[in-house]
Amino acid sequence: MRRNGNRPDALIETLHSIQSTFGYLDEPALLYVSDMLSVSPAEVYGVATFYHYFQLKPQGKHCCSVCTGTACYIKGADQVLANIEKTYGIKPGETTEDGELSLLTVRCLGACGLAPAATLDGEVIGNVTVESLQQRIEEVTVHDNA
Repeated sequence: MRRNGNRPDALIETLHSIQSTFGYLDEPALLYVSDMLSVSPAEVYGVATFYHYFQLKPQGKHCCSVCTGTACYIKGADQVLANIEKTYGIKPGETTEDGELSLLTVRCLGACGLAPAATLDGEVIGNVTVESLQQRIEEVTVHDNA
C-alpha cells in the first residue's frame, strides 16, 4: 500500500499482495485495507468477492478447479465435478476436513479445445474424465501422506 501511496486505485494490487503473502483474504485484512486506502469496506469486499482469484478462507494443501464453461460442461464436467464432490464430501468452495483438498469451479480456463478441463495445483489438465482426474488427485494427496 505504501509503495502505491495508499491510493484507492491500488486496491486490487494490494489484495493480490495480501493473498500472495497469507494465501487468502480474511476479514481483518479486508478492514485494514479499507482503512488504509480510504475505501469503504463494502467496496473492498465487493472487489474481493467479484474476482475469482481472491479467496476469503484458507485453501487446502492442494487445489482442484473444474471448468464449468459451456464446452467443458457439454463434454462432461458436471460428472467430473459430481464425482469429486461425492468422493471427498465437499462442494465447490469447500476444503476437506483434513485440509488436503480444496474444490473450486471456474467459468473458463481458456482451454476449450481440451474440454473438459480442470486444474490441479495450477496445472491445466485437458480431456479429463471422472477416472483420470480422480487418479491425479489421489497421486498428489497420497504422495503427501507417504
